[in-house]
Amino acid sequence: MPSENAALGIVVNPMSGRDVRRVAARASTSQHHEKQQQVTRLVLAALEQGVQRIFLAQEPFRINQRAVEHLPERDKVKILEFPLTHTSKDTETMVDLMWAQGCRTFIVLGGDGTNRIVARRYPDCALMPLSTGTNNVFPLTIEASLAGAAAGLIATGRVDQKSQTLRCKRVHLKGTSPNGPVHDIALIDAVVLKNDNLGSLLPFSGTDLDFLVLTRAEPASVGLSPIGGYLEPCGHHDDFGVLVRCGNPATKTVRVPISPGLWNTVPVQFHRKLPLDEPVYLEGEGILAYDGDRTHDLGSLTNCTATIFRDGPFIIDPAQVLMAASQHGVLFDTP
Repeated sequence: MPSENAALGIVVNPMSGRDVRRVAARASTSQHHEKQQQVTRLVLAALEQGVQRIFLAQEPFRINQRAVEHLPERDKVKILEFPLTHTSKDTETMVDLMWAQGCRTFIVLGGDGTNRIVARRYPDCALMPLSTGTNNVFPLTIEASLAGAAAGLIATGRVDQKSQTLRCKRVHLKGTSPNGPVHDIALIDAVVLKNDNLGSLLPFSGTDLDFLVLTRAEPASVGLSPIGGYLEPCGHHDDFGVLVRCGNPATKTVRVPISPGLWNTVPVQFHRKLPLDEPVYLEGEGILAYDGDRTHDLGSLTNCTATIFRDGPFIIDPAQVLMAASQHGVLFDTP
């Protein structure tokens, strides 16, 4: 039987799929209307599985309001309001508010960066990552009706989270800055960049890459993950990561889609499997980027390490969850 108090949070990043890579590369644009339609389908699917309370949040383009305003079940959906900053802080605030309302299962409609915020804030949540961004490795590209149904089955307890989900891996970046300790995480890649700038949103250049620490190195992906994926494949279920040192003199080169439609040649000095819990020491000059976000100046940090742990959110795989529901007779009623 579903929980009578089952709550689900749906986190929508209205800006995912709309950044500079539409100009600097050949990425497609995620339209607000399509996100609105996805939210509607997510809500309806979760309600079908017995979710009693669904939380959305206000955003500048009223995607969520329009998605649910005409639904007969509108009384089960609450749109949380808070002062908007139009920065990533809004994602943090909406997730905090949803957590305070009892949400322990989240659907994130966004890219690697949006999911990273949720995973950094609430690593013990159950997470259904649904792609709308660009260089997406972490979120899935799947019909929203299936994503919403799977998340609903986990949120209500009709499918056992412990047996049917697996925690994701996270890279922990630690160091010391002049202002004190630094601790951040990445979900897919932590990279040292040369000749780059903090805060830049432009695609990486293959010749400016230095160290890559990858939780997932997947050949069938776009971004930095396929660099490792072409050399030492590694997926969500593998209990190791991949370390790649780029630059010259190179022992190999790979040519990868570093952004949609933008192929770069990457010189590689060495690569190897990286066991969980083994720290990689980073030093020298460069910019540290986590899942595409240029965040810290490595030159200003001391004792900087990158270590992969399997301590992230419990990832909801719709195919696995729906199969388990079918096998346990959850998806039909007996007269």
